[in-house]
Amino acid sequence: MIRLKVNGTARQFDGDPDMPLLWYLRDTAGLTGTKFGCGLGQCGACTVHVNGQPTRSCVLPLKSAAGKSVTTIEGLDAKGAHPVQQAWKQCNVPQCGYCQSGQIMQAAALLKQKPKPTDADIDQAMQGNICRCGTYQRIRQAIKLAAGVKA
Repeated sequence: MIRLKVNGTARQFDGDPDMPLLWYLRDTAGLTGTKFGCGLGQCGACTVHVNGQPTRSCVLPLKSAAGKSVTTIEGLDAKGAHPVQQAWKQCNVPQCGYCQSGQIMQAAALLKQKPKPTDADIDQAMQGNICRCGTYQRIRQAIKLAAGVKA
């Protein structure tokens, strides 16, 4: 039996411990905001926080999340009021929107670690999150807005 917390709620799972956390979140917990992108942990669409750290959920076996706290895009702020979510809206970041939950989760983790990031900090933290539509300049602008850093 695997026990973990998802968005503050205690959960348990009695299935395949090698199932990727992504499939547990989407198929068992019904939290479909986290997206499947590449399945290799390289695109960032599946990014969630595990014990506060940005983590690619498509390559993390559920057994590795046992006893840990997982936060998905749905748990970042249920009403969409997190500063990053608000900045994303204000800067009109999404185009197709597919990668956005992973981008937002990565950006939120960056701002928790570095509340006033430099361009270099943003580049380094966000480099593993791919946006097929190429909205990188709006992503940077939104991160700076959320941080209160002049763009």
